[in-house]
Amino acid sequence: MASQKIAGPVIGTAGWSIPAKTASAFPAEGSQLQRYANLMRCAEINTSFYRPHRPQTYEKWAASTPADFRFAVKCPKQISHECRLDGADALLARFAEEAGGLGPKWAVLLVQLPPSLQLDASVAKRFFKRAHAVFGGVIVCEPRHASWFTPEAEKLLIKSEVARAAVDPAKWPGADAPGGWAGLRYYRWHGSPRVYWSSYEAEWLQARARELTSDADCWCIFDNTASGAALQNALQLQELV
Repeated sequence: MASQKIAGPVIGTAGWSIPAKTASAFPAEGSQLQRYANLMRCAEINTSFYRPHRPQTYEKWAASTPADFRFAVKCPKQISHECRLDGADALLARFAEEAGGLGPKWAVLLVQLPPSLQLDASVAKRFFKRAHAVFGGVIVCEPRHASWFTPEAEKLLIKSEVARAAVDPAKWPGADAPGGWAGLRYYRWHGSPRVYWSSYEAEWLQARARELTSDADCWCIFDNTASGAALQNALQLQELV
């Protein structure tokens, strides 16, 4: 089922853990997700990358959130890292059936690629076509090989209607800016200089807020969760936009 658009910027974190240092900002009652969704508008489900979840689990998550809450779900590593997008039709169909438990709250399919995966245009085109066939929302790709940051790759993503995530820190020139299909801008901020750990400074967040004010259709996901900085940064950015 296709998700309805919600006005952005939409800000959230990878997962919905509430660290002690930000707990006072959230209601004391309810599950972690219920408390998180009281203030945040989206969350990125990363556990789906490592293991499958039953449709009932996704249904429970959907039922725990307000009507306008949305999820991004990360593609399983079996598909992106082991099959490397090739010959994964059955796995993709099973995953879509499982995550389909979110109903219209499943807004984004995130496909993060391994750093070693070079662009193979024929494989990529076929995979994205199949992904669109089983999922009615937006597809976002986070490539991590230089071959995906070329005019050829950009044309392929645009034609395939796949947005390229903007990331920090950026390993390749242009990786810090959104690319591909322009229907959604999707930012993934992993923490810098120490990936997954570093908190973002106020000046950096203020600069991002200025960039986002005119960008109605965008998601901003903080993935610097190892130190508990992600949710604090998300709340700070939410106050600025």
